[in-house]
Amino acid sequence: MSVILRVFLVVSAIAVLYFVIRKIKKSKFKTSDAIFWLFFIAILVILGAIPQISYGLADILGFESPSNFIFLCVIAILLIRIFSLTAKVSLMRIKLDLLAQEIALERIKSKESNESATN
Repeated sequence: MSVILRVFLVVSAIAVLYFVIRKIKKSKFKTSDAIFWLFFIAILVILGAIPQISYGLADILGFESPSNFIFLCVIAILLIRIFSLTAKVSLMRIKLDLLAQEIALERIKSKESNESATN
């Protein structure tokens, strides 16, 4: 693994850490999201600081180079995260639709009760 890739991993981890800390300070992050990103940062730093891990795992899994292994792992982790976020957004949409329907029904009932009370 080249020195440039190792430096890139560490610099990327520092950049992500900066953004995570900013969001945490502004209270715009849930704890579970912050934990995921801190875990992701730790992986990047470990792989950048100790390239033997990448070499060993790349050999075991049959990758031609450790950089291919690292890129595939990063892509896979982010795809898993995107999938889980998509599932959460889908669930939130369902809940939002149900809530909007309940509010509409309550307003109709309130309007009907007001009309019957005035008659």
